[in-house]
Amino acid sequence: MLHSMLGAAGLRSAAVGNIGRPIIEAINDEIAYDVFAVELSSFQLHWSHSLELHSAVVLNLHADHLEWYGPWLGDSDAAMAGYRADKARIYHNVRHACVFNVAEPQTEAMVAEAEVIEGARAIGFTLGIPSISMLGVVDDLLVDRAFIPQRRDSALPLASVSDVQPNAPHNIENALAAAALARSFGVPGPAVAAGLRNLKLGGHRIETVATIDGVRWVDDSKATNPHAANSSMRAFDSIVWIAGGQTKGTSFDDLVQAHAAKLRAAIVLGVDRDVIVKSLAAHAPDLPVIVIDQNDAAGAMAEAVDRAAGLAQAGDTVLLAPGAASKDMWTGYGARGDDFAAAVRRLSNRGDRR
Repeated sequence: MLHSMLGAAGLRSAAVGNIGRPIIEAINDEIAYDVFAVELSSFQLHWSHSLELHSAVVLNLHADHLEWYGPWLGDSDAAMAGYRADKARIYHNVRHACVFNVAEPQTEAMVAEAEVIEGARAIGFTLGIPSISMLGVVDDLLVDRAFIPQRRDSALPLASVSDVQPNAPHNIENALAAAALARSFGVPGPAVAAGLRNLKLGGHRIETVATIDGVRWVDDSKATNPHAANSSMRAFDSIVWIAGGQTKGTSFDDLVQAHAAKLRAAIVLGVDRDVIVKSLAAHAPDLPVIVIDQNDAAGAMAEAVDRAAGLAQAGDTVLLAPGAASKDMWTGYGARGDDFAAAVRRLSNRGDRR
C-alpha cells in the first residue's frame, strides 16, 4: 500500500526488505530512488543496530515466532519480551514520525520508550474518529488529523473506505498505517486514494475463490499466526474454519474464545494440529472438529475442502485462515493457498457440493 501511494505521488520508490526484495539489491539498481518502502521482520530487526528511518510503524504485537526466541530466552514470557524488544527497535532513531496502532497499546508504549531524533512525532491510527495527531475513519472516509496545520479543529479526507480492497477491518487499519507513513513523507491526499485504488495485491490475502450454493470460499493462507487468523475471522459472521500447520510456539486459546460463537465447524491439518484441537476442545467443546491426518499436501487440502463442503450451509464462509506457517507440508503459504483454490474449483466443476 505504501509503495503504491508513493508511486501515485510521482516518487520513485521500491518495496524492499522482508516483503521479498533485499534492500541491498535495490541500492545497487541503476535508479536514483526517492524513497524505499521497507518491511522488516523481527529477525531482521534483531540483527540491526544502526537503523535511522524517516518514519516507522509497528502494526501490532501478538505472539509469533516464539519457537525461535524460546530456546535461548527460556520461558514463554521471556520469549515474548524478546520478540517485543526486537519489534520495538524499528522506532529507535526515527527522524519524522513514529506511527502506532491506537487499538494496540503496546505499540504506543514502544513509541514512548524509543530514543528518537529530536522533533519526531507520535502519530496514531484508529478505526474510530481520530484525535489530534491521528488518522482515522469518519463517515466512511479515511481522514488525516495529523499532517495538516488545522488539525486542532478539522481533518483532511484522504480516501473512501471503499477504496480499500479487500474491505475487511484489519485491511482498513493497514491502509491508515500506510497513509500515515506516506503523509509523513509529504504525499498529498489524492495520491493516498489513488495508491489504494491502483493497488494490485498478491494472492492468498482474504481472497474470495468462489461462491458455491450460497457458500463463500475464502483463501487467507497468508494468515500464518493466530493474530492474522483473528483479523480474517473479524470479517465474517458464520465460519467453517480450515486451520493448522506450524504454530511456532503460539497459543490458539484467545482466538477460539473470541470467535467460538461464529464457528460452525473446524477442519484441522498440519504438523501441529493437536495444538489447535486442544484449544477447540477447551473453548468450543460442542463444535464439530475434523482432523486431517494425511501428510500429502495436496491430498490433505483436498480432503479438508471436501469435508468443509459437507458441513457448510448457505450463508457460511469456508475460511482458510490457518493461523500457522506452511512449511511443514508446502513450500510456502502461496502453495498452500493454491492447493485450496484448486480443490475448491474441482468442487465447483464436479457439481457434487456435499
